[in-house]
Amino acid sequence: MISKKIGKVTKIVSQNGKLDDLRVDIDGDEQRAYNYPLMTGIVNLGDEVVLNTTAVELSLGTGGYHYVIANLDNLESKMTEGGHIMKLRYTPLQVKVDAVEEQENENHERILDFKSLDGMPVVVGTLHSMLTPFAATYKKNNPGKKLAYIMTDGAALPIYFSKNVETLKEKGLVDSTVTIGNAFGGDFECINIYTALITAKEVIGADCVIVTMGPGIAGTGTKYGFTGIEQGPILDAISKLGGRPIAIPRISFADKRDRHRGISHHSITVLGEIVNVRVELPITVYEAEKLERIKSQVVDCGLDKKHRITYIENDETKDDLDEFGLKVKTMGRNYEDDREFFEAASTVALYLRD
Repeated sequence: MISKKIGKVTKIVSQNGKLDDLRVDIDGDEQRAYNYPLMTGIVNLGDEVVLNTTAVELSLGTGGYHYVIANLDNLESKMTEGGHIMKLRYTPLQVKVDAVEEQENENHERILDFKSLDGMPVVVGTLHSMLTPFAATYKKNNPGKKLAYIMTDGAALPIYFSKNVETLKEKGLVDSTVTIGNAFGGDFECINIYTALITAKEVIGADCVIVTMGPGIAGTGTKYGFTGIEQGPILDAISKLGGRPIAIPRISFADKRDRHRGISHHSITVLGEIVNVRVELPITVYEAEKLERIKSQVVDCGLDKKHRITYIENDETKDDLDEFGLKVKTMGRNYEDDREFFEAASTVALYLRD
């Protein structure tokens, strides 16, 4: 069950046509809420809105906000033209999109004519916070190349929720976006990872692709119970289509949980057991003690026998982020708190420079 309450819009902090940052009065208490106007319509000051308050009541981190379900003062809206594929299927908020695969879509024939990714590099991460450091370093070193971002449905479903994507597109660091599964709102909509990869090559003309879920990740502290496990099947799909599968390892020395120290157990599980193909795995050369732990993990888990591992010196991450005026955060930690995490994603981009 979801928790619902009625609130009154007291302030509109920001609006960009896709995401509204609101303040709503709920029983005399002003609280934060988000509205997706393309789904639930335009809101104005004083409107009464029905809110999903579940995440706040659970005290969640990412996604711990109220969300507008309906505007009681603006209930009617019109369906957009084009497209027949539904996302959030069979739910009260199912949305219609114009998927690239559809016969009526102008790019349908390009999907049909696809033969191979022809070795196109495709980088796969497990957290949305890997996107910014990767894009900054990639574009700084490859300014003339086109970078596409594929957002999976492993976490946030509307791409509009990501301020990172909005910023990276505004700065020209991500050229095009694709949303797959039940994720929606990208420049291109696709049903699955295979057609998304085909779209990146045949329609977007990307030189490189990065794939991650949207903001947020579901984890349970169990070996297989985390949404980032999707990294394995995605890497397999890249290889199947003739691409070049490259993995971003999740690395941290700031996380207090031992299972995430050094190479996270998430990465070890995916790269050691889930993925079926040989992938490229660039790893940053950290300080001696930290690097020793990582190399021990690599050997103990047999990753050196299964994958192509390259150790790379990288002291450019912070400069790359500063070059474009970017701030980063993961699990509430910024660059200074958890630099190894962000360097891991940046190093993969450095690995791909000309």
